[in-house]
Amino acid sequence: MPTYLYKAKTLEGKDQSGILEAEDEHRLARTLRQQGLILIKAELEKKEKKKNKIAFSLPFFNKVSLVEKMIFARNLQVMIAAGLPLPRALSTLIAQTKSKKFKRALSDIQEEVMKGKSFSESLEQWPDIFSELFRNMLKVGEEAGTLEEVLKVLAQQMEREYELKSKIKGAMIYPAVIICAMMGIGIMMLIMVVPQLAETFEELEIELPLTTRVVIGLATFLVERWYLFIVIVVFLIFLFLQALKTEKGKKVIDTVTLKIPIVSSIVKKTNSAYTARTLSSLIAAGVPIIRALEITAGTLGNIHYKTAITESVKKVKKGEKLSDALKPYREIYSPMVEQMVAVGEETGETSAILAKLAEFFEEEVGRATQNLASVIEPVLMIIIGAVIGFFAVSMIQPMYSMLGAL
Repeated sequence: MPTYLYKAKTLEGKDQSGILEAEDEHRLARTLRQQGLILIKAELEKKEKKKNKIAFSLPFFNKVSLVEKMIFARNLQVMIAAGLPLPRALSTLIAQTKSKKFKRALSDIQEEVMKGKSFSESLEQWPDIFSELFRNMLKVGEEAGTLEEVLKVLAQQMEREYELKSKIKGAMIYPAVIICAMMGIGIMMLIMVVPQLAETFEELEIELPLTTRVVIGLATFLVERWYLFIVIVVFLIFLFLQALKTEKGKKVIDTVTLKIPIVSSIVKKTNSAYTARTLSSLIAAGVPIIRALEITAGTLGNIHYKTAITESVKKVKKGEKLSDALKPYREIYSPMVEQMVAVGEETGETSAILAKLAEFFEEEVGRATQNLASVIEPVLMIIIGAVIGFFAVSMIQPMYSMLGAL
């Protein structure tokens, strides 16, 4: 069946456009009339547009940002609250969306909804944009007739997630800039200063200590084999990214992050906040506890937290309380989590208590990231001092040896 790109007017005279399948233009006009729209213009969708779905693109540059999805959920919630039909609301949001991928996704979703599919089912063909959490909460909202409330909860969830990520990224900027500057200055010294000193030492025929020979060898390598240095750096980055994709590699990296004194506290609080916030949102939307735990496990990045929730699901299925199921994981989830969940189970207010718990951990992450710069600064100064000292001693030591021999 052909697909048409149409322009129409509402009974109030407002312009509207969209995509719809119909046998011909007459059937298209009839379908639009049933929706309270008058067809103005229609043209067949070009085949190239279908090819765009499978066209190769770099994921990084074609990714739909969290902010775009957050705005989408918020705007859709407002439109549905105002009584706007879903296809019409989607059409308005398509016109407002700047991202080409997101615009294409929303157009396909609108098309599927107009064919009779449910909204949550229509989202399944775009799992890289709409997470399992997003889809499942919308499904529950459709079934319970609380789509407006679910969208509100989802928007709040994404806002909190965005705030949390922003705090962590903001805290990482300072040390990242210092480390990059230190590496840049070090490379410049190796390329510009060390070779000149090396020539002087060679002319004077001085016996060089091991550390000096290492520094000169590194400088020679960077000057003469700079292309190999670039290849090695790219290869190491590639290996690291590949390791993140394997279970063993990710487990090693996640274990290391939980052992680093400064970082481990932030990692634990961040994952605890994600767990509490996601679980709270799902339970509030009416998702059964077992399904909510399974979805929550899928949203967690750290493999140890994912394992903890996955194992807890098995115990809850057997009739055990969630608070009891979390007891073996006190190394990653603080006893406070277990106690608050227990209170929620006793009072029947699990969702509300988890929301408060999430707020507590989010505030703790905020405080930790604020103090991170003051904690990291002396550590960075010590590292920079040690590196500069190593270079200085390595290059000055032969000079002292030469003066002592005079």
